[in-house]
Amino acid sequence: MTKSILVLALLTLYPARAAWAQIAPANAQGVAMGHLHFFVKDVDAYQKMFVAMGGVAITHNSGVKFPGAIMYLRQGNPTSPMVGSVVGHVGFIVPHTMAALAKWKAAGLKTEVGTLPAQGYVYTPDDFLKIEILQDTTLTVPIAFHHIHFFVPDPAQGGGSGVKDIQAWYAKVFGAIPGMRGKFDAAALPGVSLTFSKSDTPTVPTEGHSLDHIGFEVNGLQAFCEKQTALGVKFDSPCTKPADSKSLHVFLTDPWGTKIELTSDMREY
Repeated sequence: MTKSILVLALLTLYPARAAWAQIAPANAQGVAMGHLHFFVKDVDAYQKMFVAMGGVAITHNSGVKFPGAIMYLRQGNPTSPMVGSVVGHVGFIVPHTMAALAKWKAAGLKTEVGTLPAQGYVYTPDDFLKIEILQDTTLTVPIAFHHIHFFVPDPAQGGGSGVKDIQAWYAKVFGAIPGMRGKFDAAALPGVSLTFSKSDTPTVPTEGHSLDHIGFEVNGLQAFCEKQTALGVKFDSPCTKPADSKSLHVFLTDPWGTKIELTSDMREY
């Protein structure tokens, strides 16, 4: 990866932080990180946890918004924890990891110091999710959404497509900029690093897990859907706005089993 491409990727992932809203400005294809949608047994407990971490509660879908993404919560009985699905975990960044962990622990959250420098974890109230916390001392807000970490089988072990394939797919469909996040293959979208690792064990689709699906905000969603359909992308729901709805929401599933919702109205919240 050339230096110029690396700089472009970093600017795409981290636009001027002082001007961040909950959703970052879109890339050239009109795409930005939008939301994560969790199915949880105790919505109030999850919402209180995310607020304690520095998020702002909203009434829509019992959400909590952070710079970069909105966490949506729906009451349900997830089939299993996040680990084991194609999305193994998600991560946030803070200016000082140890200070943040100490603050959250004092607030009653379950935390853990990581094995890497300035790395930590926060556990959800039911221990179904382990959220990674990383440090960025240049961050000008207390906390921001940072990454989604995908785990895909090794094709050499007969497990299908590998990390380079999923990296290329997100670049082609959503305009994510390929690169590296540390030692990991990655692809940058505004508001998020899509990070990819090889899984030594089979993974299963996200639907039904505690993190049911991820969401991207798309400007001109109808035109985007029509373009991607013409290029062979298969959508799980019709790419037309229902008569009783103000906006268009569509779903698709990536070839590795990640359920993805595309929206055009998250900036309103």
